[in-house]
Order: sequence, then structure tokens, then C-alpha cells
Amino acid sequence: MEGQSIPLLTPYKMGNFQLSHRVVMAPMTRFRCDNTIPESNAALYYSQRATEGGFLIAEAACISPPPQGFKSAPGIWSKEHIEAWKPIVNAVHAKGSIFFCQLLYPGKPTQAIVEGTMAWRSVFLKPHKLSSDEISQVLNDFKMASRNAMEAGFDGVEIHGAHGLLIDRILNQSNDGGTNEYGNSYENRCRFALQVVETVTNEIGPEKVGIRFSPFAKYHETEDVDPNPEALGVYIAKSLNKYGILYCHMVQPDNIDGYDSLGPMKQAFNGTFIAAGGYNKDDGNEAISEKHADLIAYGRLFLANPDLPKKFELGAPLNKHDRATLYTNDPVIGYTDYPFLAETVA
Repeated sequence: MEGQSIPLLTPYKMGNFQLSHRVVMAPMTRFRCDNTIPESNAALYYSQRATEGGFLIAEAACISPPPQGFKSAPGIWSKEHIEAWKPIVNAVHAKGSIFFCQLLYPGKPTQAIVEGTMAWRSVFLKPHKLSSDEISQVLNDFKMASRNAMEAGFDGVEIHGAHGLLIDRILNQSNDGGTNEYGNSYENRCRFALQVVETVTNEIGPEKVGIRFSPFAKYHETEDVDPNPEALGVYIAKSLNKYGILYCHMVQPDNIDGYDSLGPMKQAFNGTFIAAGGYNKDDGNEAISEKHADLIAYGRLFLANPDLPKKFELGAPLNKHDRATLYTNDPVIGYTDYPFLAETVA
């Protein structure tokens, strides 16, 4: 089957970016950094998965110093981080791909060492009600991080508004119990997310900004999930239109059994809509064909198959990811050693 007959492999114009296919590398935390500084092996890891006209989203980069135990995740708040990211970005650009940096407010995770391994889990403490000064500081951190990402050479940024972190917590009311301007109504609960969007777009331009949400999911022992996550997702997607950002990236719920949970959100949003969450090749092709999404983000499939678009094109067998090596600090194993198609058939 020729590549152009496969929906996932058709070209797409995302704002100012011309993509050759719709298979996006999703942001995936890998914990391969040295005290928040990205290392040179990341250049190989990302460039392995880069293709001409491809679109990659880097693992979440902390916008401010993280708590102890999160030091293996990359940062983007200092000059040292900027310089460390530059050769990584250059390696991706040399392959012709578009590369965005995901921006993360790290919150308060801790790292647990299990039986002497680097197995990782996050325990997110229930946050206190943020003061005006704290909110202003977080917004400024997002502003500076977006500026730093552009200086490092990234083509744009994705705001991390998912997976039980600060923006997601506020959206689901667990941050303040619905007692102030950031709680209770959808308007209030979306206020902080939209303030972050406005801050970042004012700094680098809306055409270079995306944001990721996971309205259906409960992450990191968060206590609250909105009773009507679809309605929340539609509200925030529609609210983003005011800012004209490049894309909205939504994670679908588990076990959807063919139900198009993200379709209403795509209809509400005027820009590019990226869907993620357990898609395989057939699911992704169907979502594109049925116009439920413009692009499909793949995480562990892309991790285990650095040449994923080519394998989709040829209908080749896919490698399976090794769960045990997802979060180790090894610079090669489970990181840059997944075989390409030519290596598996040799």
C-alpha cells in the first residue's frame, strides 16, 4: 500500500509548518538527565525518531527548579539548560523535523527507589490554595521558559496542562475546593490555564503555542475528576479560540470501545487538534479519516519503534516497549537501542 493511501501518512499544514505525515511523537518523560541538564545522548534519541516533515514534542521540561527526586527530568529555566538543548534541537532539525518543547510546572513530586532500581513514581501532595504572588510567579516562570525554549532553537512550545499537575488540578477543582476565582464554575476553573496560554502567547506568539489536556484521566493520586469531563474538555477547547494558538492536544480516556470522546472537542477548537491515548495504526487511520483528529500522537509505540511512520507505511511488525527500562537512567538501554526495521529483518 502506498504511503499516500494511508490517512496517517498524508501531508498536513499545521499553521506555518508543513508536515509530511500525521504521526506525532508524543512527549514522554524519560529521566535521562544529569541534575536537570539534558545530556548528549538525547540528541541521538530524538533524531532517531525524526523524519523530513515530522513533528516531535520533547519530554516535559521543568520551568523552575523541581523538588528533590525530580532531578533526572530536564529543565528549561536557565542559560545552562538553553545551551544543553541546542545540539539536541539541531540534531532533530538536521533530519527535517519540527520540534516543540513541552513546558512543565513540576509541583511537588518525590522519587521512590524500589529494590535498588531507578523505578520511579510520583506522589503529588495536595496543593494549598495559591496566593496571588504564587500565581504571578508561576506565570512568569512559564513566560521565561517559553522565551528560553525559543532561544534554544525549538520551533514552539506545548504547555503541559494534563496528568494531575497544577493546571489539571485546578481544572478538576482539587486545588482550592471551589472557594475562589479559580474554583467551582468552568469559567473559574479554566481561568488559570487560559492565563498561562495568554502569558506564553504574548511572549512568543500564538502560532508557536500548543497545550495538552487529559480531562478524562486521574493521575498521580489526584482526588478529583470532573463528573462530566467531556463538557469540561469542550469548554476549555472553545475557550482557547480567543488566543488563536496553534494546536490543542487532548488525551482520550481508556477503554473507549470506539466511542469518539474527543470529537466534540475537536469541533469546538478552531486550530489543529491532536489526539493521543493508546491509539494503534488502525485507530489512528480511522480518527483521521473520520475527522475526529488532525494528528495522532504516539508515545510508547514511537519509543519502541524509532521508524514508526515507515513501519506504518510498510505494514511491518512493531517492537514492543520494555516497561522495565522506561524510567531508568541508562543512556542506551531502553532509550536509543530499540531496533529499526532494517535491523529486525537483517
